[in-house]
Amino acid sequence: MFKRKIKFNSEKLLSISAMGISFITLIIFIYQTNLMSRQNNLSIMPYLDLSTTENSANREYTYQLNLKNHGIGPAIIVSVRCMYRGKSYDLKDYDNYFFRFLEEQLPELKQLTRTSASSLDRGMAIPANTSYNIFTVKDSLGYQLITAGLQKMIAEGFDYEIVYKSIQDERWMIDYNSEGPRKLK
Repeated sequence: MFKRKIKFNSEKLLSISAMGISFITLIIFIYQTNLMSRQNNLSIMPYLDLSTTENSANREYTYQLNLKNHGIGPAIIVSVRCMYRGKSYDLKDYDNYFFRFLEEQLPELKQLTRTSASSLDRGMAIPANTSYNIFTVKDSLGYQLITAGLQKMIAEGFDYEIVYKSIQDERWMIDYNSEGPRKLK
């Protein structure tokens, strides 16, 4: 058989080297772009947490429920659902007021006069490192009724789901039993 010898002159070697370096540069560029994308996603991630503040000292009796964003970017509310006694309730049926939902489940709360409540409207943005007050009860009777009522509801299987998204449309959910936000697909 006839074997053909490949002759390498300096031009061929130079062009093959240039193609190899270009290919390696392309791989490095793709890797760096991927790293920058992941870093960007983490730099705008919201991190919501539901917290309570109870103060019964000095006979002030205050109970607050707050939604806190411990993340770096804003959290945009997508939906809020409450589950109680085997039923699921969409908060929009209560004009997005969690306290109105509580008043329906615990009618004794309707007699309270020293309360303030805020809605959890869809599309509402909670800025990074801020706290949003959902409701506050300020008096001895209200404090007793809300703490006893919530304990009763929790014992009877109360749960909630708050779905929110980042400005890049990544979605997370928190609920009563979660130890932090769960990313949704």
